[in-house]
Amino acid sequence: MMTLPVKTLTWIVLPMTLLAVQAHAELYKWVGPDGKVNYSDRPPADQQKNLEKKALPEIMTGVALPPDLAAAVAQNPVTLYTADNCNPCNDGRNLLKTNGIPFAEKTIKTNEDINKLRQVSGDSQVPFVAIGPGKLFGLDSEAWKNALTSAGYPSTNKLPKEYHYPAAEPAAPVTPVTPKTSAPASSKIAPAPLPVKKPTNDNGFRF
Repeated sequence: MMTLPVKTLTWIVLPMTLLAVQAHAELYKWVGPDGKVNYSDRPPADQQKNLEKKALPEIMTGVALPPDLAAAVAQNPVTLYTADNCNPCNDGRNLLKTNGIPFAEKTIKTNEDINKLRQVSGDSQVPFVAIGPGKLFGLDSEAWKNALTSAGYPSTNKLPKEYHYPAAEPAAPVTPVTPKTSAPASSKIAPAPLPVKKPTNDNGFRF
């Protein structure tokens, strides 16, 4: 643990258009008349006209995930906030990877990052993990695993071997400032001033 200083009876589909090598998959989620949530790679035969499609999280783009794992990621995405020289952060990252949990990592390095973390979590403690609407401070392996299970993540690692975790990004990315371009200097050469003629007095002297 480390502290830094400063859903109604309606048919819904979560289209899982996941790009893989020569393959794609779709995952459907719907709530049955009994109120039970269902997941399948095929839409319900009698309700296909009422399905609504939604895009998958960007974190999943590129690899087709198993239906249950894809459903968990779409409904309860995981975001991990970490800092440098934080052993619990490293252990938390390893826990997620060992259990095959796709996640986005946000790093805390600057005051802006700390402020962003406080906006998201209400605190400046890391590691911090958001699992859907759930928030967990510090590393408690059992608490993290229980929260992941409650969020619908498989109890065993089902992550495809070809999946690559996205690179960590700052919690508050710096927006590059576009420098103002100054007007180009004129290419014309100013004419030389004309010589001033001094007056001549009556006796022939020049002043």
